[in-house]
Amino acid sequence: MSDTTSTQYDELARRAIAARGRAYAPYSKFRVGAALLVSDGQIFTGCNVENAAYSPSMCAERVAVAKAVESGARTFVAIAVATATDPPATPCGVCRQVLREFGAELPVICVNPSGARRDLWLSDLLPHSFSRRDLEV
Repeated sequence: MSDTTSTQYDELARRAIAARGRAYAPYSKFRVGAALLVSDGQIFTGCNVENAAYSPSMCAERVAVAKAVESGARTFVAIAVATATDPPATPCGVCRQVLREFGAELPVICVNPSGARRDLWLSDLLPHSFSRRDLEV
């Protein structure tokens, strides 16, 4: 998919599956983990954190992005998202838009604990996306 090696994708998948195990999903029971590789080689993980009021819930992908941004990272290389569904689920629309803020050509590796995997591009998941260019007047 990119210059990122298959070994790096495998490590992202492993870390996303591990993060999924730490998810807080008492309401939906839909546990999600994410692992985000940034340009300096660091990997930031996240898991979903639900809330009884639902709308304050946080998706795993956005948790990983927030951790990366807080540490100063702005160039994302790839993200893995782990769910238990077959085929593995893709990021929700909100997460797609948050990831798009940092670039449209991001590999998205969707995995499940059984070993199923889908390698996709963010630009295919969110075609004709809204970006900072749309804010230029």
